[in-house]
Amino acid sequence: MRDVRQEGDAAVHRYNAGLDGVRVEAPLEVSPSEIEAAYSFVDRDLVDALRQAARRIQVFHEQQLTHSARTFEESGVGQIVRPLSRVGVYVPGTKVIYPSTVLMTAVPARVAGVHDLVIATPAVEDGSVAPLKLVAADIAGVDRVFRAGGVQGVAAMAYGTESIPKVDKICGPGNIFVTLAKKKLYGEVGIDGIFGPSETLVLADRDAQPNLVAADMLAGAEHDELATALLITDSRELADAVSSHIEARLGSLSRSEVARASLEARGGAVVVGTLDEALELANEFAPEHLCLHVQDMDGALNRVTNAGCAFAGDRSVESIGDYTAGPSHVMPTGGSAAFASPLGVHDFLKVTSVVKLDQATVDDIGPAAAAIARAEGLIGHAEAVESRLHRKPAR
Repeated sequence: MRDVRQEGDAAVHRYNAGLDGVRVEAPLEVSPSEIEAAYSFVDRDLVDALRQAARRIQVFHEQQLTHSARTFEESGVGQIVRPLSRVGVYVPGTKVIYPSTVLMTAVPARVAGVHDLVIATPAVEDGSVAPLKLVAADIAGVDRVFRAGGVQGVAAMAYGTESIPKVDKICGPGNIFVTLAKKKLYGEVGIDGIFGPSETLVLADRDAQPNLVAADMLAGAEHDELATALLITDSRELADAVSSHIEARLGSLSRSEVARASLEARGGAVVVGTLDEALELANEFAPEHLCLHVQDMDGALNRVTNAGCAFAGDRSVESIGDYTAGPSHVMPTGGSAAFASPLGVHDFLKVTSVVKLDQATVDDIGPAAAAIARAEGLIGHAEAVESRLHRKPAR
């Protein structure tokens, strides 16, 4: 980070080569012609799927914008809501490509009205960026894409270099190095959150279908060896059945070794006496993903207080939430759902408070303000208020 701040592009190129193995010193910015050419390397049906996902994500966040962030003025006070000017999205991955992460971060920023949206992402040895990433960035309305992975990419967006513009906020997940860089940069640039490995908690009653519970846990476990996939249930019989389904299906996954490592280290089932106890435990754990496989789904949902996203009913599969449901899949982890929220339009908006008082309101609330100021020994504050009063207070 120090090197990027002092040397700019030269340091980014050096670390692209040293850390990511990029052997060709191509320009850091991906050209429009490269992005256009990327479409020829991506299956047309997959392009259509990305466009459908982008539409769903856009519609959800437009609704979120309508309901949660507005400019208003009432009784002489209010707020002005404005989008951030420039946002940087970090998109990880060279071996595993995540076009969904591009959509889930860039589309909400666009809906919020961000004027300038850039991406930093690692390149491979020949300097190219995965076509699937470039197509997703184009569909999401990203303005510029830069070949800058890991810490050097995050630092370049935070500080600005000759090629990469300084941003107001950095969003998106990454490995432990990216996460630590974001943590160190907090305060110098806006940061969306500190994200750890994925978490899936399935809460199921005795009537749940064990094959579907197992499918959700396997999907959660295949993310990462450090991912967490847990079951809380009021039925030992269901827990045993789920375990059997997991073992039977585990070997068929392309990432079976990853999923097995996750389940052996952080997986398991907790059998409780009642669903009330299960919900208490779930809220205490505050998972990123909470899957509700229960008959009284609405009743359970009403009691959820801590979760990044609640998937209500076994049809509301978490894996659809990862791609095409609409809400962003960038969510709080590590128990931070107790105080943090999923990425959304609010992450790309800022509020300016407005005080616009008429004389009657000043005369009504001014004397109290002056009295408090005098009690704090701030006479200048008090006199500034009193000079605006229609009827000056008696000394």
